[in-house]
Amino acid sequence: MAQADPHTHVHANTPCSPQDVDAFLEEAEAMAARRGQRMTKIRRKVLRLLLESEEPSKAYDLLANLDGEGAAKPPTIYRALDFLQEAGLAHKIESLNAYVACGHTSHKHSAVFLICEECGAAEELHAVATNEALRAETEAAGFRMRQAVIEARGVCRDCAD
Repeated sequence: MAQADPHTHVHANTPCSPQDVDAFLEEAEAMAARRGQRMTKIRRKVLRLLLESEEPSKAYDLLANLDGEGAAKPPTIYRALDFLQEAGLAHKIESLNAYVACGHTSHKHSAVFLICEECGAAEELHAVATNEALRAETEAAGFRMRQAVIEARGVCRDCAD
């Protein structure tokens, strides 16, 4: 009997990404329609690629994986990524210049990423207290924060073993 690899990594799209990609794509399309927006073929394909990726995706990698979807060029992919970020369906990890899907369509939130310097995995952390503290401190400074992406670098639980 084969044993599971004890060094399996948790990648960017867990636990934030939904398990049923097709059902989530339908939910995202319905959410966009409620907002008077369209989930175009390109936006839907980019979201699918992000959802199915095991690691943060760079824009040019996404472009290469569009499989001839329309006349996709770099501006097309960046527009799709901008839409997905605005809709709360994706986050950008600034230091990696890469994107991950987010399954929290019910609310906008700031993202906190744990980035492993050994294996490159990125995991979104639900740091509610951290986000509340950041919002309180920015408001106290007279600053209206729209969103934040916090990145913590170190060694993940799997690489630390």
